[in-house]
Amino acid sequence: MSVVTTSFKHVSYLWNEEKAAAMAGDEVALLVYRSNLLGADLRLTNYGGGNTSCKAIAKDPLTGQETEIMWIKGSGGDLGSMKRNGLAALYVDRLRSLKNVYRGLAHEDEMVELFNHCIYDLASKAPSIDTPLHGFLPFKHIDHLHPDAAIAIAAAKDGKKITQELFNGTIGWVDWQRPGFDLGLKLKQCLDENPGIRGIMLGSHGLFTWGDTAYESYINTLEVIERCAQYLEENTGKKRPVFGGQKREALPVEERRKKAAQLAPVLRGCCSSKQRMVGHFTDDDRVLQFINSHDLDRLAPLGTSCPDHFLRTKISPLVLELGTDADLTNVKAVKEKLAPQFDAYRKMYTEYYETCKHANSPAIRDANPVVILYPGVGMFTFSKDKQTARVAAEFYINAINVMRGAEAVSEYTSLPRQEAFDIEYWLLEEAKLQRMPKPKPLSGRVALVTGSAGGIGKAIAKKFAEEGACVVINDINAERLSGAKEELTKQFGKDAVASTLLNVADTASVEAAYEDAVLAFGGVDIVINNAGISISKSIAEHTLEEWDRLYDILVKGQFLVSQKGIEVMRKQGFGGDIVNIVSKNAVVAGPNNPGYGSAKAAQAHLTRLMAAELGADKIRVNTVNPDAVISDSNIWAGGWAEGRARAYGISVDELPAYYAKRTLLNEIILPEDIANACFVFVGGLLGKSTGNSLNVDGGVAMGFYR
Repeated sequence: MSVVTTSFKHVSYLWNEEKAAAMAGDEVALLVYRSNLLGADLRLTNYGGGNTSCKAIAKDPLTGQETEIMWIKGSGGDLGSMKRNGLAALYVDRLRSLKNVYRGLAHEDEMVELFNHCIYDLASKAPSIDTPLHGFLPFKHIDHLHPDAAIAIAAAKDGKKITQELFNGTIGWVDWQRPGFDLGLKLKQCLDENPGIRGIMLGSHGLFTWGDTAYESYINTLEVIERCAQYLEENTGKKRPVFGGQKREALPVEERRKKAAQLAPVLRGCCSSKQRMVGHFTDDDRVLQFINSHDLDRLAPLGTSCPDHFLRTKISPLVLELGTDADLTNVKAVKEKLAPQFDAYRKMYTEYYETCKHANSPAIRDANPVVILYPGVGMFTFSKDKQTARVAAEFYINAINVMRGAEAVSEYTSLPRQEAFDIEYWLLEEAKLQRMPKPKPLSGRVALVTGSAGGIGKAIAKKFAEEGACVVINDINAERLSGAKEELTKQFGKDAVASTLLNVADTASVEAAYEDAVLAFGGVDIVINNAGISISKSIAEHTLEEWDRLYDILVKGQFLVSQKGIEVMRKQGFGGDIVNIVSKNAVVAGPNNPGYGSAKAAQAHLTRLMAAELGADKIRVNTVNPDAVISDSNIWAGGWAEGRARAYGISVDELPAYYAKRTLLNEIILPEDIANACFVFVGGLLGKSTGNSLNVDGGVAMGFYR
């Protein structure tokens, strides 16, 4: 297969000759390399989608004989991030011999268990359902991808004819069929009937391409997809305007963000009737073109075509009947407007399930929508965690691309409802879901922690992320915040962490921070008021400016951040937690501490007042009282340490030991200790506790509540 060009417009050519040369002779390493390159371009395949394989000779550990082995992406893997340990390795001859025991379409699922009898590397990943699709084709390197450009043709009413004409018969065609053993046999049959073809299009599904080397397969894949994309580009808008032309104008970007931020918590509450969901919002240009078009009402109910798409997005989206001029500040009216729309969607989904189910189908899953389209504004997606919600949005954009392309060259066709159901409620898919790890205590929860670029706040954010929460970290110092975000993202991934600059004493800054939070995750469940400063001076030395600064940050800041958090929680309608990091100084009358101590006392009493007021909303408000947390704290860098040392007649270096010795437990208190206390309040075991205070100070008798 000759390489014509390495210059492409619609796909990314990423092959590096030097890197590939270093892997020469290691076909499996080249498979992983090729897979990562293909997975890096979302125009070629989506997260977790597609499959790649190679066949090479290896020594049989039992016989010592050289035998043909197929390495293929294992079940549940992702091409873009896959490593060698993400592959399954099988004996090719054993896999192909399974056709001798294959009992037909009615017995497809039993073949997956038999793949285990073909495994060469016992430490490899479990083989996926696509294994026979690669196994029966003779080529050394095979790519099976879900590129939007190819699926647009595969999902077009005249897809088979277009494929034949576009590639002059060099790309075969196999009609839609659920992946499995029989589809593998169909691919081999297509090749036998069309010798010399360079690939096969799967109706409504995707593309198979191949080559004798990793590079030949890679370049063949790019060339075929490039030709599909070029054909779509040449024809888009030729017969009729894209999606029938624009029906409505999108709001300006800032207005879209504001509307989305106002609405997201309400939608999150509606979508969380069965389990707590996390959200994602996008106003990508491709989304706006679709949701503002004349064809939206016709195409959206049809649903998606590619199985990978609707497994992530559900059979179809909910299109909101909510004008862009709606007053979203009137939450009660908005909820009354949305309630029947969500009820109708759940009824539609339930009827779909009841109509299509089989005697052995799994029980109906959550009937709430995953994808919600707001014409003029953008697209919301909701799922059990941020990554799944974000990926659902990516998949629906893929579906939009497919619909745009198919409509440009023919007419878009989706899968029949029964076929879609049989994929969505496939017993093998259900088994995969049942194998998922048990959710962590804070899975599906969103926490906003103030002052979280260091010290106690960062420790709380880390603890919550470890327990499954999405965390919104913030600080008034941009450089410190950037470093903290980089650290947490490296540890927990980009989908677990968002950041926003925040001055807790400024109303506009608080509003903007919550806007960022709800656009990132759909809402907020946990608010930790941790931001603070400390000033240690006698009342004679204390200035009014210092007094105001203490009360602005500690008291006013707690008030503003809590007030806005309560507004968001009430929109969601399923309660929440506010934990205020106060101090033993709220109770203890220590020396040189009138401003800080009285402000902390105000924080403590505000906690009790809020707890008394918010019980009916199921919003719990509690206090954690630390003392002498020195590690990584901004407080100690700002003169507080010198002031406290002076008050106790010791040096700054002696402070940690001094604080420890005066406690009943003789312990130094660390930021992680405070984080654990916060988790105790929000982790589920104290769900019926509010208005309480928990001292984390090593035991200071003067700080005991009486």
